[in-house]
Amino acid sequence: MIPAAWRTRIWTVPNVISLVRLACIPLFLYWMLISKNTLAAAILLGALGATDWIDGWIARRFDQGSEIGKVLDPAADRLLLLSGVVAVMLRGYVPMWLGIVILLREALIVIGTLVLASAGARRIDVTWAGKAGTFDLMFALPSFVFASMLSGYAYAVMIAFAWACTIGGLILSWYAFAQYVEAARIALREGRSARAGEHV
Repeated sequence: MIPAAWRTRIWTVPNVISLVRLACIPLFLYWMLISKNTLAAAILLGALGATDWIDGWIARRFDQGSEIGKVLDPAADRLLLLSGVVAVMLRGYVPMWLGIVILLREALIVIGTLVLASAGARRIDVTWAGKAGTFDLMFALPSFVFASMLSGYAYAVMIAFAWACTIGGLILSWYAFAQYVEAARIALREGRSARAGEHV
């Protein structure tokens, strides 16, 4: 339960972390696609992925949850993942089919969210599986980049780690998508019921 005093707060520590993560996206894209400072871009992407759980942990541990945080955190995750996938795919570090599979799932989530919002459904919170899937993929992407800089045994270990994170991330992400389908049906029904109650 989010304390009433925090519900409308914007400048909480978790929200600031999410904003910093969002602000780092242009720098990552510049390093990866324009200046071709690939190592720095991969390190930054890995660091941003590693901070994926920090804002949520702080919100729970120190009672700094907020309504805007429930929107800002998943938005930051989604934009970071989309930016990372597109940039790494354009540079050829991951197979085209892999990028398409990840982007397809994200596109379906975005479209579904917009459709549900327009239909009056209540907001659907991010599930553990969805968060964990994003976390895995955010580690997989820079790992593919790091692997391209290595050779021999080091390359084998890094590419195996990258694919392990990828497979785990895809399984969790699509499992979460299946959960969202059922949650969407319930959210739509509850949202319409709430609106009907307001007009009684």
